Amino acid sequence: MPQPSTQTPGAARIPCPAGAYGWRPLVLTAVLFFIIGFVTWLNGPLISFVRVAFTLNDLAAFLVPLVFYFAYFLFSIPASLSVTRTGFKNGLVYALLIMAGGMVLTGQCLHAGSYPGALSGFLVLGAGLSLLQVAINPYVSLLGPDNRSAQRIAIMGICNKLGGILAPIALATLAMHHVGDISAQLQTLTDPETKRSVQQVFLNAIYWPYMGMAVFLALTALWAARSSLPEISTDYSHNANSEYRFLKILTTSLSYRNLLGAGAMFFYVGVEVLSGDAVGTYAQGFGISVDQTKFFTSLTLFFMLCGYITGLVLSPRFITQERYLPLSCLCGGVLSLGAWATHGYASVLCVTLLGFANSMIFPSLFPIAIKGAGHHTAQVSAFLVMAYCGGGVVPQIFVLLKPVMGFQTTFAGLALCSYALIASYAKLSTVAPAVKNNVS
Repeated sequence: MPQPSTQTPGAARIPCPAGAYGWRPLVLTAVLFFIIGFVTWLNGPLISFVRVAFTLNDLAAFLVPLVFYFAYFLFSIPASLSVTRTGFKNGLVYALLIMAGGMVLTGQCLHAGSYPGALSGFLVLGAGLSLLQVAINPYVSLLGPDNRSAQRIAIMGICNKLGGILAPIALATLAMHHVGDISAQLQTLTDPETKRSVQQVFLNAIYWPYMGMAVFLALTALWAARSSLPEISTDYSHNANSEYRFLKILTTSLSYRNLLGAGAMFFYVGVEVLSGDAVGTYAQGFGISVDQTKFFTSLTLFFMLCGYITGLVLSPRFITQERYLPLSCLCGGVLSLGAWATHGYASVLCVTLLGFANSMIFPSLFPIAIKGAGHHTAQVSAFLVMAYCGGGVVPQIFVLLKPVMGFQTTFAGLALCSYALIASYAKLSTVAPAVKNNVS
C-alpha cells in the first residue's frame, strides 16, 4: 500500500478528500487538470477556425477532433507501459513535455498554412495527453479514500472545465474575433492570391498563442518535476515482466467489468465532445452566425462546471457514485429529446445543457471501471483512455449522417444511444466480476 506524506498537525485537522495526503497534491493535480481542459477544448472553436482558414467542408474540418482523439487509441498502451516503469509523477512530467512539442508543431504548421502538418501536431499533442491521462486519472483515484474518489475527480473536473471554458474564449478573442467578417469576405473573393493572403493573415493570428502555450507547458513540466507530489506506486510498477504481463492481461481480461467500462467510456467521451465541440456546427444548422457559435463550447462547459459543483455537494453524502451514473444518463436522454423536439436557440440550449448531464458521468464511471484492478490499475486505465477515441469517432459519425437524416435527428439519435449504453454498463457493473489479480 502507498504511504501518505507526513502532514503537519494543523493540516491534519483540515478535512480533505485525499485523506492524510492533504490538500497540496490535490492543488498540484488540479492545475494539471486545468491544463488538460484548456488544451482539449480548444478543438471546438478550432473546427470553425480551420474551416475558414483552409476553406474546408464539415468532414475535413472534423478531422481535428478525429486525429486528436485517435491519438488516445494509438498511444494509451505505450503510455501505460511507460508509466509502469517511470511512475506516475515522472509520467506527468514527460507528458507535459510531449504536449509542449505538439503545441510547437501545430503552431508552426498552421503558420505555414499546412493543414496536414497541423493534424500531425494534433496527433503529437494527443499522444502527450494520452500519457497525462493514463498517469493522472488513476493517480487521483488512488489519492485517498476509495469512497471519496468521485469527489476528488469532481474537484479535478471543476478545474478541467474552468480551463475548457477559458480556452474557446481566449481563442475567440485572440484569433477569431473577426471570423464572421473573414468568412464572408472569403466568399466574395475570386482572385486566388488575394484569398490566400487573407487566409494567411488569419492563420498568423494563432501562431503566438500556440507558442505561448508551448512555453507554459514546458515551464509546468519543470514545476511538476520539482514539486512535492507523492509517488503512488503499485506492485505492478516494480515487476520486471511488465510488458509480458500487460499483454497477457490484454488477451485474457477483455470480458471483465473493468474493461467493459472501456465501451462505456467510448460513448461517454463521444457524447461529451458531440455536445461540446459539435455544438457550433449544430447551431449553424439553424442559421445562427459563426460569430455567436464560437462561444457555445464555453457555454456547454459552463453548464458542465455547474454539474461538477452539484456533484461535489451531493456525492457521496446524498447519492453514491454508482447511483449518480444512471441518473446522469437519464438527464442526458431527456435533454437529447428536448433538443430534437425544439428549434433554434431553445434546441441549442438543450444541447449545451448536456454539459450538466455529462458532468458526473466520468467521475462516477472511472472509479467503477478501475475498481478491483489492484496492481493492474495502470493497464485498465490505459484501456479506458484508449476509449477516449470515441470523442473523434462519434462526432465524425454525426457529420457523415446529418446530410442524410438531418442534423437534429442525427444528434439526438447518437446521444440517446450513447446514454442508453452507458446506463446499461452501470447496471452490468453491479453484477459483472472485476479483473482478476492473479495473472501470472
